[in-house]
Amino acid sequence: MAISIDTPVQYLKGVGPKLGEVLRKRGIATVEDLLHWFPRTYEDRRAIRSISSLEPDQYVSLVADVIGVRSATLGRSRRRMYEIIVADKTGRIACKYFRVPYKGYFERFQPQDKVRVVGKVTEYRGRIEFHHPDVHHIRDEDEDDDALIPLYTETEGLSPAKLRKIIDTALTALMEAKEEPKPKLRPDQDPKYLPKPERMLVEPLPEWICSDYKLPDLPNAIREIHQPPKHTSDLFLNFKAPAQRRVIFEEFFWLELLLATKRAGLEKEDAPALKCKGELVGRLVESLEFHLTGAQQKAFKEIAKDLAHPHPMHRLVQGDVGSGKTMVALLAAVHAAECGYQTSLMVPTEILAEQHFKNAVKRLEPLGMRVALLTGQMKASERQEVYAGLESGEIHLVVGTHALIQSEVKFKNLALVIIDEQHRFGVAQRMSLKEKGLSPHFLVMTATPIPRSLAMTVYGDLDVSIIDELPAGRQEITTRVTYDSKRPQVWDFVEKQIRNGRQAYVVYPLVEESEKIDLKNAVEEYEKLQARFPDFKLGLLHGRMKPAEKEEVMNQFRKGELHILVATTVIEVGVDVPNANIMVIEHTERFGLSQLHQLRGRVGRGEFKSYCVLVLGYAVSDESRQRAQIMEKTSDGFKIAEADLELRGPGEFMGTRQSGLPGFKMANLVRDLGILQEARQAAFRLIEKDPQMNLPENHLIREQLAHKQASVIG
Repeated sequence: MAISIDTPVQYLKGVGPKLGEVLRKRGIATVEDLLHWFPRTYEDRRAIRSISSLEPDQYVSLVADVIGVRSATLGRSRRRMYEIIVADKTGRIACKYFRVPYKGYFERFQPQDKVRVVGKVTEYRGRIEFHHPDVHHIRDEDEDDDALIPLYTETEGLSPAKLRKIIDTALTALMEAKEEPKPKLRPDQDPKYLPKPERMLVEPLPEWICSDYKLPDLPNAIREIHQPPKHTSDLFLNFKAPAQRRVIFEEFFWLELLLATKRAGLEKEDAPALKCKGELVGRLVESLEFHLTGAQQKAFKEIAKDLAHPHPMHRLVQGDVGSGKTMVALLAAVHAAECGYQTSLMVPTEILAEQHFKNAVKRLEPLGMRVALLTGQMKASERQEVYAGLESGEIHLVVGTHALIQSEVKFKNLALVIIDEQHRFGVAQRMSLKEKGLSPHFLVMTATPIPRSLAMTVYGDLDVSIIDELPAGRQEITTRVTYDSKRPQVWDFVEKQIRNGRQAYVVYPLVEESEKIDLKNAVEEYEKLQARFPDFKLGLLHGRMKPAEKEEVMNQFRKGELHILVATTVIEVGVDVPNANIMVIEHTERFGLSQLHQLRGRVGRGEFKSYCVLVLGYAVSDESRQRAQIMEKTSDGFKIAEADLELRGPGEFMGTRQSGLPGFKMANLVRDLGILQEARQAAFRLIEKDPQMNLPENHLIREQLAHKQASVIG
């Protein structure tokens, strides 16, 4: 049977229904999926080492015998650590695992089994060891010892040798297959009913891109990645091989091409040109009790210039915690109102919506603007009143949560859509709000500084304004890292601050105790803290509480009626209490850097010296310690974001489901920034030359782009 890249993988020779199901569970349904399951790393069989010769930070391969397998509990945690102890004639070494690849993984290894160990040597407490190396039985292997062997993610029910054999079979079959001619269309036949020709493994990029960017052709690049030449280990292990560069380039290229076509389409849409004298904006600026920073003024000028154009603005405003993005958004809303149009401001939480609403009422109602709040928890009668005001045009600015995208919400003349904390919303939610207006202008804001490489992918179709100055009076926050054992001293320090008239936040990663993870939780610790601080009033705030309960607790804390607020990350965004000057974050290892930075930004908002204490749990990883130390060293959100991206990867950094970020198979946004820039340049050049991709050289690109879009939607 002839195969194509669309052939179900079970029909490959040597696979069948049972193994096909194993692969399908790994997300491998077709031959194309199989060929894009790239090696995690490579084993250089020529570099076999002895245990006594190992040194820290070396990536090595060795042959040894299993001495034993054991597991242990980590400190007071319920998490387990597993060890495979191996030895050769020169010594022994532990292979440590802090997670189980799959059920039954460690039971495969018995004393006296001969194995290959491939991984990076790590030094821990004066000893060398492996962390999560590849360990596989020698008897499973049949390759030449003088070879560079691709290593894939471990899969239960599929040995490494079997997987390599299946991939080799697919490559051979595809290289021998010939592309079928496109079926001819009869005069009476509708093209959409023609059978689709089988897609083959061919070069999709036009010749000028491959030439200008020095790219090998795709079929040979994929073959070489799975069957690397013997003497290229340094290149392949460091993702510097031309074949790897070719695949990385293409992964970035498809994304950037989508962004380029989207941007080209936006420039053709009609939008209201918001041109007016700016008198109302001037009155707002004069009413402020502070001066706008230079960065705020620059950002608003960029926005006002965009709003004056007859096609939709698509602009991202990035600003660090407390940099004054909200005021820039209000200036834009006032500008729209003066020009006779409405604005909607959508935020992720009810607490933040109410805070923005109160701020907008205070600033804008004296100017004659009507501001409304719309959330899911409002009474039906209150919502109906807002609906009527929006449809009649009496409401100039509406602040709300997801309630804004409900079908009942209709605007008279919505011209500006503002979304705060952009990465919290899915693409469909953002587009639903955008469609409430006739191609409205679109402004998104985030207090999570986005590294340049991520901005070029997630926000590649947006113009970017950066607010990189903090308003006068913002306090520098002293950050200190400590451990579980030092908690009594932490509480003594908190008590001292409260007795001096201040307030404190204590943040936990869980609401209630988990059976699977031994972490301190907000509910249980709230009770313990009440016993520790009998003279003070404490409040509890978490996401499972009803909105009215949350608002009541926050109001008590704002008014100073509560001394300590025990909370989960529900306070991460938008909570502003100037008298609160100390933040204690428990189990810091459970938070990402950008999340820690957001939480820290809840203090330092008043005139008082402020502090953030990061408490690490037991047996934390080196990466967790690194994160905490970065927080100690800098308060620059952009530096923190770069470090967070490097440590955790883009999916974890953004929250993959919300971000719309693609799951790259080989590309790495930190390591491959240079290739990303080249791919972006190539994509935008192609659209500039041929916006509709009608040239013969671009037909295959147009077909594949449509296929990729359909697979994402489907």
